[in-house]
Amino acid sequence: MTEITQQPAVATPPVYILDPHANRTKEEDIDLSHTVGKFPTWTTVQESLGTRTGWFGDYDYGFLCMPTLPGLTKVTRIPPFFGLKDRLPLVLAIVMGFQHALAMIAGVVTPALIMSGSGKNGLNFSPAMRTQMISTSLITSGLLSLVQITRFRLGRSRYFLGTGLLSVVGTSFIFLPVLQSSVANMYASGFCPSTVDPTTGNITYMSCPDAWGAFLGTCMICSFLPIILSFLPPKVLKKVFPPIVTGVTVMMIGVHLVTSGMGQWGGGNGPCKSKPTTGLFVNCPNNNAPRAAPWGDAQWIGLGFLVFSIIMIVEFFGSPFMKNAQVVIGLIVGLIVAVACGYTTKESVDAAPVVTFLWTRTYKIGVYAPAVIPLLITYTLAMVESIGDITASCEVSQLSVEGREFESRLQGGILADGIAGMLAPLFMNSPMSCYAQNNGIISLTRCANTMAGYMCCLFLVLMGVFSKFGALFLMVPDAVLGGMTTFLFSSVVVSGIRILSFLPWTRRERFIVAAALTLGVGTSVVPGVFTHMFNYTGTNAFVLSLINSANIVLDTGFALAAIVSCLLNALLPANPPMAAEPIIDRHGPIPSDKEIQEMNIEAQSIHESMLNDKTRH
Repeated sequence: MTEITQQPAVATPPVYILDPHANRTKEEDIDLSHTVGKFPTWTTVQESLGTRTGWFGDYDYGFLCMPTLPGLTKVTRIPPFFGLKDRLPLVLAIVMGFQHALAMIAGVVTPALIMSGSGKNGLNFSPAMRTQMISTSLITSGLLSLVQITRFRLGRSRYFLGTGLLSVVGTSFIFLPVLQSSVANMYASGFCPSTVDPTTGNITYMSCPDAWGAFLGTCMICSFLPIILSFLPPKVLKKVFPPIVTGVTVMMIGVHLVTSGMGQWGGGNGPCKSKPTTGLFVNCPNNNAPRAAPWGDAQWIGLGFLVFSIIMIVEFFGSPFMKNAQVVIGLIVGLIVAVACGYTTKESVDAAPVVTFLWTRTYKIGVYAPAVIPLLITYTLAMVESIGDITASCEVSQLSVEGREFESRLQGGILADGIAGMLAPLFMNSPMSCYAQNNGIISLTRCANTMAGYMCCLFLVLMGVFSKFGALFLMVPDAVLGGMTTFLFSSVVVSGIRILSFLPWTRRERFIVAAALTLGVGTSVVPGVFTHMFNYTGTNAFVLSLINSANIVLDTGFALAAIVSCLLNALLPANPPMAAEPIIDRHGPIPSDKEIQEMNIEAQSIHESMLNDKTRH
């Protein structure tokens, strides 16, 4: 998830205010009714639709569209900042909303492409099923983002649903490793069908819609955990899951996903990845595909590198608008080259219906017990990650990052993520949570207005409803997707490293991180290394379920890293007070032991205060 933090001019220190229109009474601040979404008045609608100012305003649209030319491009003025409830010109709202939608497309559809793909870790869906899955992801993202942006009060209580910020949600990447491990276990146990070629020994994995239904049902049950925890004070959650735990876990999620992205870059994660010498899958994706070639062939590496190079070029020379959509631009260029060179067919687009919606295709909802524990860990991590994303949203929106209003937005955002974890599976989609990359767009364009968020939701729903748009992604060769997804997943690794960068890095922190990475990285690099320890041959369903649960946890690197880091952080003693050298004054007495102890306590207090300031800002 790429964060763009570059400013159009010299950065100025953020000014944290409660509201651009800070004329509320103390009672209103306590009530927080101003944070809830409201319908526009008829007068506001007339002014927006009936005047030139309402349509265009005086915004410098050239700032968004002009490319960056080193040595030639000069920023003449900083664009105005549009707060949450400011009047935003309609054209600018449409442009900004489209900007946010473009930045989200790759992140929203990529999990669906990977989950529905081929191989022992994918669901091996047909093109029609994959098209519907992509459309469902886009529609669900648009609808659930409306909840986060609007914000509702729960009756007359002090609890809310949603952040009230320009907080968009999308399919979370951190659920991918759990699904892949679960599906691999389902194929191994016979829950999902597969066939073995007796002459070559190659395994062909059949489509397994029941696996998708079981995963969705299990997600719905586990989503009650974040819903319940959303009513706890955020300080409690941060204490239980400090940055050392979340940083290691997020980084390991990225490492796991990068391996999947590189497999696509080489030609695909299907049966051809094992490079068989005979059979249908000697070439990728199979021998009957146009311009098929073995896994790791130079043509696949070149296609992926083309996408990666376009992303780099856009970062150097693109306009602010292009930089925020650099991943999609790289994907479009890769698709154009693939079509021109004959790597694709348009069968998926021709077969896709013109219009679709949710529940056009449904799945049998069930429960897969071995995935419960990994999913509970995943939901907890998604919730802690959302705390950081919502905090960043408040910062770039020039709102306070402490106090009752801020904590209320955290509570509402976490609850909305929990509700999204329940509703998204009902919509036949993987769980969704807050996205981080849109914070970079707010920072760069200086527009935190919720109207831009509503336009973004509209574009996402329209892209999903017109399913031929989603079918375009099925035309993209795996190598092109690999060049894009590997960069996207590497950004997840960077996000984890950034969280860890705020640690003091004493011996204690280094030991905890090293111990967690020992198992996390080892399992990600050598998958399945810990899953052959249990050789149970009985028929007891409970024992089989326990063994399957253990195997999923042991084969999911980020779950192992999260468990190890959480346990060690709780068990290892805290760092001792800073050892201050005795200050010897040649013209005065040597400080006593009691005075040295007081100086140590004061130094430790100053050190902790500096760390808190650094983490907050």
